[in-house]
Amino acid sequence: MPEKMLSFEELLVEEVQHTPVEYWPNLLKLVRLFRETVTLNPAEQTFRQGWREAMSGQTQDIVHLWEGIDAG
Repeated sequence: MPEKMLSFEELLVEEVQHTPVEYWPNLLKLVRLFRETVTLNPAEQTFRQGWREAMSGQTQDIVHLWEGIDAG
């Protein structure tokens, strides 16, 4: 009999169940941080935030954006 294919949700639950309970708070923090960093804000919201920052002078010269970056 072939093994049942597990859904991603089932695989995640299985991983959590195999993680010692004392690490669950940190695991929850990691999952939340991951979700926050991969979730994109709507384009309109991003534009409005950028516009507010530009209009209030919260800008940097473009030459400073490359400081510390080794492009070659």
